[in-house]
Amino acid sequence: MKIMISAAEAMEKGVWKELLLLFGRDDKEEFWPAEQFILTEEQAFKLKLIKK
Repeated sequence: MKIMISAAEAMEKGVWKELLLLFGRDDKEEFWPAEQFILTEEQAFKLKLIKK
């Protein structure tokens, strides 16, 4: 299963910095609030976005 999360949602849920680390992105880059990131089920579980 793939899970999509926007930059705005990640910030709201408090996982933004961890998400950037997962994707190897720099927090100094510009991001649109609607920019989407596709997570695997394992990544979403690691970020505590879903439960097993």
